Amino acid sequence: MTTTIEQATLAGGCFWCIEAAFNSLQGIVKAESGYMGGTTENPSYEQVCQGNSGHAEVVQLTFDSSKISYRDILEIFFALHDPTQLNRQGNDVGTQYRSAIFYHNQQQKIAAEQIIEQMTQEQTWEQPIVTEVVTLQKFYGGEQYHQGYFNNNPENQYCQAVVSPKLAKFRKKFAEKLK
Repeated sequence: MTTTIEQATLAGGCFWCIEAAFNSLQGIVKAESGYMGGTTENPSYEQVCQGNSGHAEVVQLTFDSSKISYRDILEIFFALHDPTQLNRQGNDVGTQYRSAIFYHNQQQKIAAEQIIEQMTQEQTWEQPIVTEVVTLQKFYGGEQYHQGYFNNNPENQYCQAVVSPKLAKFRKKFAEKLK
């Protein structure tokens, strides 16, 4: 079987949870926290958190599409966050926490639009989906301390209150896809 390495870039609120979930999946070579979608060159975490850089917290995935499909990645992404919350996820509020899919090619754009249309038709969510489907922009890797943050800081109060429960639910739902 041929190894086909691709990338996907997703914004679904705080990147710590999204990164931790995807790093535990079969077929994911790497999940890197970072920033995308703004105007500030080489933004810092502090600049992004202030909400005026225009960037979203994102996770850029490198994946083997012979082991996990882009469609599977999108289904998992939509299970990890609430795509109906505009510029927020729970108590995290601001444009840096928006829901967005930054597509790398036309096939990804079509797949993202199709899954959103399908979830809308099936009324998966009570409220309208506000996830942006936008072309890939320059990715800025997050500071080193953000990489693997949940695994490196499991006792952090935010990780205990927000990330741990989300990951427990994720692991139960997607157990067959875990490494």
